[in-house]
Amino acid sequence: MRPVALGILLLALAPAGVWAQAPNAADPVVVSGEHPRLFLRPGRLRLLRRERERRSMRWQQFEALISGNAPMPEPGFAQALYYQVSGDRAAGRRAVEWALSASDLRQMALVYDWCQDLLSSPERDRLVSRIARRIGETGGLESIPGVRSRVLAAVALFDEEPDLPRRELDRDVHSWWQGRLAPALAGGSAVVPREDTYALMEMLHALADSARLDLRESAPAYFAQLPIEHLMSYYPAPYHTAEGDIYLGATRRDGAPDLDQAIFSRAAELAMVAFDANAPSTQVLQGWLMHDRFQLRTPLGAPYEFLWANPYQPGLSYYQVPLVFYDPRSGHLFARSSWEDAAEWFGLFDGAMQLFRDGRVIALDAHAAAAPLLLDAAAICFAGPNGGERGKWQVTLEDAQPVFVVGLDPRRAYLVEVDDEEMYEAETDPAGTLRLDDVPCGRTSGLRVRAITPENR
Repeated sequence: MRPVALGILLLALAPAGVWAQAPNAADPVVVSGEHPRLFLRPGRLRLLRRERERRSMRWQQFEALISGNAPMPEPGFAQALYYQVSGDRAAGRRAVEWALSASDLRQMALVYDWCQDLLSSPERDRLVSRIARRIGETGGLESIPGVRSRVLAAVALFDEEPDLPRRELDRDVHSWWQGRLAPALAGGSAVVPREDTYALMEMLHALADSARLDLRESAPAYFAQLPIEHLMSYYPAPYHTAEGDIYLGATRRDGAPDLDQAIFSRAAELAMVAFDANAPSTQVLQGWLMHDRFQLRTPLGAPYEFLWANPYQPGLSYYQVPLVFYDPRSGHLFARSSWEDAAEWFGLFDGAMQLFRDGRVIALDAHAAAAPLLLDAAAICFAGPNGGERGKWQVTLEDAQPVFVVGLDPRRAYLVEVDDEEMYEAETDPAGTLRLDDVPCGRTSGLRVRAITPENR
């Protein structure tokens, strides 16, 4: 039985709330609200405290790490979060003492925001000074994590140092986001690597909660499909660790899996659901996330799992998601044979082409001679050694499904011929892929692709 699309890929995300709006280039960014401003808005804080009262699995895991004095990779974040939920002043004081000698701007901002009532006047002045200095020291970092950290710091300090935070937020929102990143995302450029998605989600949450700004409105198509692309870009088989199973996102890097990156990938998805729980795409993501075997249990992951997860939010079955994801703007293509762990998976992303089969990743070369790859939901034809100047394939489709020709020249016009169909012209995407939707099913069909030249036009 084929999955039902449910219109997931065609629906734009619903607004995060009636109060959120797109940033206006003419308006300064203004932060309002009492501390805590970052992530722990009243509704989420009530949920987390209720999780503590109910002794949920996620709370018990987080509590066991803190009470057991486990070394926490992010001690300021973890201890301050524990203080906000439990009221344990000793944990809050540990967070403050750590922040007063730390250099991690993001965690310093969280401690300042979450531990306000534990700071003496000298400590407050000292921490404000240290955070303001770090904002200046990191001003040249234009990476997503760097900008995210400065945004969090500016939000936390907005009342204490209004000039510096105001300038920083105006620069980050208007110049960096609206001037650079959002236009790139709207144009289909893959400028947010998977490892930076969580940092992006933190920035979205911080500005929506404290400044009533929804940055997604500047690139709605990108954010509408982000949850589904994230889901489809996982390798099918989970990776087994001592702390539990975890899915690994598609990557170009070789060697041992980056488990920290896998943790932040899941944290990003939890934060996506928390940002907009009502969109069909995030409801599907919620259905994916709420399997207990994938709960983050490590000292790095457990605080994020507890902070963002909402087990009471209903989700939709990810089995309803189509088995093919294709974005013609970026050229990203992911297809899988099923939603089972043993599924075959194909990925074309960021210049890489891979096949996942029998528990391992196989690098593919679109210009090597290879037979078409037939999955349940798509067929993949490889351009072969001629680099797309001339290609001919035989494919047999059991059901109506798209055929993708990969490895052609990017953004080039081609003549497409399918047996018993009229020849037509089509242009490849930025990755050199053609999508063909007119290949008949139920029989073997020949198809041919030729680059358009002055001679054959």
